[in-house]
Amino acid sequence: MTGQTSPPDRLRTYVIYAAMLAAGVGVYFLVRSLGEGLEAPAPPAGARGPGPVAHSNVFAQLLLALAVITLLARFVGGVFRRYLHQPPVIGEIVAGLMLGPSLLGAISPAAYEIVMPLSMAPHLGVVSKIGVVLFMFLVGLELDTKLLRGNTHTTIAISHASIVAPFLLGALLALGLYPLYSTSDVSFTVFSLFLGVSLSVTAFPVLARILHDRRVQHTRLGATALACAAVDDVTAWTLLALVAGIATAQVTGAAWTLAWVAVYVAVMFVVVKPLIARFAAAQEQKSALSHTPLAIVFVALLLSAFATEAIGIHALFGAFLLGAMLPHEGKLAEGIRARLEDVVIVLFLPSFFAFTGMRTQIGLVNTAQDWLVCGLILLVATLGKFGGTFLAARLTGLNARRSAALGILMNTRGLMELIVLNLGLDLGVISPTIFTMLVLMALITTFMTTPILDLLLARRGFADAPVVDVAPDGQRRTG
Repeated sequence: MTGQTSPPDRLRTYVIYAAMLAAGVGVYFLVRSLGEGLEAPAPPAGARGPGPVAHSNVFAQLLLALAVITLLARFVGGVFRRYLHQPPVIGEIVAGLMLGPSLLGAISPAAYEIVMPLSMAPHLGVVSKIGVVLFMFLVGLELDTKLLRGNTHTTIAISHASIVAPFLLGALLALGLYPLYSTSDVSFTVFSLFLGVSLSVTAFPVLARILHDRRVQHTRLGATALACAAVDDVTAWTLLALVAGIATAQVTGAAWTLAWVAVYVAVMFVVVKPLIARFAAAQEQKSALSHTPLAIVFVALLLSAFATEAIGIHALFGAFLLGAMLPHEGKLAEGIRARLEDVVIVLFLPSFFAFTGMRTQIGLVNTAQDWLVCGLILLVATLGKFGGTFLAARLTGLNARRSAALGILMNTRGLMELIVLNLGLDLGVISPTIFTMLVLMALITTFMTTPILDLLLARRGFADAPVVDVAPDGQRRTG
């Protein structure tokens, strides 16, 4: 039969192959015997690094940790989605905390040392920070300004009320927490500003996922929630950039930091945004998105992130702003999402959750006072976010039930809160104890969103609202 070799031909191939290997080994040993007598000069002092063995061990530990993190995140995320009816990202956050010293480290220190040794934390931190930068770029890319059409003033009023109320309550709470949980090298101004911002955050991606899972993102309530969360995100990140600039600069240098931020924003809007619009329009004329346009976008992303990092307000702000400036529809946006989103969500974000888990030490909250303070933070955060949203929604015409549902949705914090808290810990603005308390607050406020919505509205509360669609001509239609 064509394509098959006969037994004699196969035997001859084996013999030739064996002879080739034997000849190769023999020639090498001959070369080796000739080279053994040669001498090379001594290496310069200090020229050698730590050696391949040490590097290999760290890299091997990182690979093992990433494999365990990814697997556990998928498993726990699936459990939360299937059995607890929660967004998978909540399970992924829990999986990251499970791998930290609070659970794995407490149950089996030996296993913790194998999977998540402390020596690996800096390397995992670099991977997770790259993941957060890419994720914030995607968040900016998903920030659709079409959501703000129609009831713009209502949306902004509700959103800003949901920021102002928890921000002021957080600043008031700082009066009691600063003497107990801060240090003299952190000013009260920076501490109170950061605590206020950290209580004001809404997790736009998690909220969108909750609405999408219920298939209600196009109802009036769903669209209002998304629009409010979008405005909330932009406002909260702007405030956080301000706080980060103040925290990283001395009193005399804060003005310079803010001045550089103004220059950066001006360049982005005046120079970069028009270039991006033309670049994206040019991609529409091509049959497929090639590697070169993607490389250009990633270079722009890295340079934007570098600029904000160099200014002193963290790379994630540059990534977010560039993503928000890119057109949200078309071949360029679709190609970026298709090639980047899955890798970020499946690999990078779980590593960020695990890194957060390594920094979260439940054991630091070990007294009755600590747990009372932790409960107080949860209460203030919920009252501020829910109360501000509820009152503003009622004043703009929503009924009590819908206003309460909107307040519960805006109280979702999740992933975005963890990003804020890690930034605060990196800047030295908050202590590990306050960090742990705020992580618990973020997890609880996110976890309680879905069950409370089920009690408050169930699916009928969304479904009986008129659906809001955006027609091809850009006009909003209800039906």
